[in-house]
Amino acid sequence: MNTTPPRWRHGTAPKTAVVLVNLGTPDAPTPKAVRRYLAEFLGDPRVVEIPRPVWMLILHGIILRVRPQKSAAKYATVWADAGSPLMVHTQAQTRALEQRLRQAGHDLIVTWAMRYAGNGPNSIPAVLERLRTENATRILLLPMYPQYSASTTATAIDQALDWVTGLRNQPELRYVRNFADDRGYIEAVAEQVRSHWRNNPPPALPDPGYRLVMSFHGLPERNLKLGDPYFCECHKTARLVAEALNLPSESVVATFQSRFGKAKWVEPYTEPTLIALAKQGVKRVDVLCPGFVADCLETLEEINMEVRAAFLTAGGEHFHYLPCLNEDPFWIKALADLTERHLSGWPTGAADPTLLTQQTSRAKALGALE
Repeated sequence: MNTTPPRWRHGTAPKTAVVLVNLGTPDAPTPKAVRRYLAEFLGDPRVVEIPRPVWMLILHGIILRVRPQKSAAKYATVWADAGSPLMVHTQAQTRALEQRLRQAGHDLIVTWAMRYAGNGPNSIPAVLERLRTENATRILLLPMYPQYSASTTATAIDQALDWVTGLRNQPELRYVRNFADDRGYIEAVAEQVRSHWRNNPPPALPDPGYRLVMSFHGLPERNLKLGDPYFCECHKTARLVAEALNLPSESVVATFQSRFGKAKWVEPYTEPTLIALAKQGVKRVDVLCPGFVADCLETLEEINMEVRAAFLTAGGEHFHYLPCLNEDPFWIKALADLTERHLSGWPTGAADPTLLTQQTSRAKALGALE
């Protein structure tokens, strides 16, 4: 990290910045790119809490020799011309948020970063360093994880705090811990369902042949027992969305996907649950992933391809995947409202040129060269 402060000129307006932070993505749907990404992601002790010597042997001796080829093939099925879906949607969300905040009168730097981006320009340290050169003295980090977990939000904040450690002239840092029960977020998710229902009306509920399934990313059960609040926050989100939709409890189920390894994870697991529902006579499921605010491999491939096939093969007839919030206007409004609340007390308007000129004059009168 470069600890040398950027060149300072009196009369330069301090800036306020907002950084949307998401997980990360390979640079390309190739085994080499996936291997680099997985090495960083699965090498994070916040993500895999197994004794390091043992885990490093497993990771580098087995997983990184086998999994990149398989994962690259999956990424290729959802990759867009502009890049990975997560990257494309994160960039679009950033642009939409910046536009909405500017319309509200805020003069801000709005950008994005990825937790697992190696030493590239989109990594958290690189983005924060770039903001420092732009004289951003106030930085709000907004991890795009509605439900807090040590393996998502905490590791992103860890990396930001590692960057700021050692700086002589540190910026102010704030971060959004979670928004699992944020009213705007809940309403945006509920509106996604209502919009889907307007085009695909469900039967009169409750109906034994229908379920609304909310699938969240999984977590080892051990993490929950050690105090991670993620599982509870997922269920809170699911409950609030169901209440916003006036859904009877027997028509909705919350599940957990993306289990990795042999350890027990929080249950119920998504794919086995969908198979069981089909075998019990459920003919239609509407599936959404409220824990992901942008579509990615886990939603587009795992849910909309793998889980869809499992449900239909088991006897289900209608599988509807509801896209993530992405750039939905209800969500962008909620995101802007959330951002404004966490910016409270910080100056976010354009600097007064007269005051900046006066500052420069006073500094030069005291001997400043620039």
